[in-house]
Amino acid sequence: MKKPRYLRSSSGSGSFKRLFLSLGHRVAPKPALALEDDNDSPPSPEKPAWQCFSYEDIHRATEGFRAGNLVGLGGSSEVYRGTLPDGRAVAVKRLLGAAACERRERDFLAELGTVGHATHPNVCPLLGCCVDRDLYLVFAFSARGSVSACLHGESVMGWEARYGVAVGTARGLAYLHKGCRRRIIHRDIKASNVLLTDDLQPQISDFGLAKWLPTEWTHRAIAPIEGTFGCLAPEYYTHGIVDEKTDVFAFGVFLLEVMAGRKPVDGTHRSLLSWVRRTCVHSFTSHPLSLLLRNCTVVINKQCERRRRGLC
Repeated sequence: MKKPRYLRSSSGSGSFKRLFLSLGHRVAPKPALALEDDNDSPPSPEKPAWQCFSYEDIHRATEGFRAGNLVGLGGSSEVYRGTLPDGRAVAVKRLLGAAACERRERDFLAELGTVGHATHPNVCPLLGCCVDRDLYLVFAFSARGSVSACLHGESVMGWEARYGVAVGTARGLAYLHKGCRRRIIHRDIKASNVLLTDDLQPQISDFGLAKWLPTEWTHRAIAPIEGTFGCLAPEYYTHGIVDEKTDVFAFGVFLLEVMAGRKPVDGTHRSLLSWVRRTCVHSFTSHPLSLLLRNCTVVINKQCERRRRGLC
C-alpha cells in the first residue's frame, strides 16, 4: 500500500488531511472514494467514482501546462486542455491563489463535494483531482466549447440545436435539484457554463459557486453575493437567499439568450431582460421570436412579482 498524498501547504488544513487519508493511493477504473468534509457535506449512501491523479499525470497530459493548451482563464482558476495516456481528452482546472489560502482549499472541497457526486448526461463529468503541488480538478474536455461561444461566435446555431440545448440543460438542472442524491444549487447557470459535446448535447459545468441544501431546509442564506450580473434572482442579490428558484431564474435568462442570441448584459450595460421588455413585450411586432419572447417574459414577470410578494 502506497502512502497517501497530502496537500503541500503550510496551512495544515484538517479537512484536507481527513479527506486524503481516506483516498490512499491513486485508484484504478473502479474507484471508491468518499469525501469527508463535515463542514459542508451531508452523509452519502454511495461513494463517488473519480480518481486521484498524480502531478506527473496532469503535467504530462497538459504538456507541462503549455500556454497553447490554456483554454480558459477566470478570476480564481485557469483551465488547460490535455490528453491522458488512454487517449481521453481532459480539461484540467487549476485553482489560483496563495498556497496557504484556506478559502481556496474550502472552495476546492466544496466543488469536489458537489460535482463529484453528480452523474448525468447533461452534467460535465468529474474524472478526478490532484493535490500534489497545487489544487487541480480534472473534467472531460468539450471540444465544441460553451453554448455562449457557439451562440455569439462566427457560426450560427440552428433552431433544432438550440431546442436541444434548452431541453438538455433543463434536464441537467432538474437532476441537480431533484434527481441527484445531493440537492445541489448551482448558483451560476449561464451560457458560458454550459458546455457542448461533439453531438451538441449540453453539459452543465463550473460548480465553483455550487451549494448543497439538506432535504429539510427550504433555503440557505449566502454571503457574500456571487454570480453573474444579469442572471441573479432578485431574492438572491437583495437578501442572499438561495434555493432551487435561484437556478430557475438564471435558467430563464439562459433561455432568453438561447432564443434571442443576445448576451445577458450588452456593451451598454443593459440587461437582456430590460431589452426583452422594451423590444418584444411592449412592441407590436408580429415576428415569431418576438411573440415567443413576449409570452415568456410575461410569465417570468408574473413569477417575479409573486415571489416579491411572498406568494410562491
